[in-house]
Amino acid sequence: MLKFLKRSKITQSRPTHILMMEGEEFPVEVINNSRSKRFTLRLKPDGRGAKVTTPPHVSDREVVSFIEKNENWLAVRLARMPKSTIPHDGVWVLFEGIEHKITHLDRKRGVVEAKQVAGEPTLLVPGEVEHMPRRVIDFMKKQARNKLDLAVMNYASMLGVRAKSIRITDSKSRWGSCSSARTLSFSWRIIMAPPVVLNYLAAHEVAHLLEMNHSDRFWKLVEGLCPDMQIQKAWLRRHGPALHSVRLD
Repeated sequence: MLKFLKRSKITQSRPTHILMMEGEEFPVEVINNSRSKRFTLRLKPDGRGAKVTTPPHVSDREVVSFIEKNENWLAVRLARMPKSTIPHDGVWVLFEGIEHKITHLDRKRGVVEAKQVAGEPTLLVPGEVEHMPRRVIDFMKKQARNKLDLAVMNYASMLGVRAKSIRITDSKSRWGSCSSARTLSFSWRIIMAPPVVLNYLAAHEVAHLLEMNHSDRFWKLVEGLCPDMQIQKAWLRRHGPALHSVRLD
């Protein structure tokens, strides 16, 4: 049974609520949305909190009641989340859709490399042991940048458009975005997915350079670039939490 512990002020007009889950504090962020007609509750992608969206003009008592009524739902969903992974020596992580074993190399200098070692896909990581998590993630960010630059250039050429810039982020709320300034942003974690999923994401955001919406015309553009987009979308929905489980702390 979960216990309602306390609530603390945040920058939004609503307080954050703290639940006690498995002996640890679990924050539930509360967001007012003037267009919302009902309460919605979502577990954050990394499993380290949840978010409640409320209609306007609801009382704190109603918010607390809604959260308490859904504590069991949160507990069940949280139990299904992949366990957090810190990329240390001997840990397996996804890279380009394939599980790779992280292996420390006993040398001070060098770059992280993805290679087959004794028939196993492996990430070879030189340097100090305590720096391994950061080095693995920096490697993945660099690989994500290289692959996304190529994919965006390819799809932009197909549509006759051009992105102003490409940003690599660690967004917890979306895999990619396209701003009105024509800047495309992508989560570095997409490099852990199969290349076809990364390509779908690139196609999706490039299509926004022509259609800044999710209209039928937009989806036809995406499908023209990525005919099997439904398969790639389904992969992200199913495996996304595992990609968000990799962290530094």
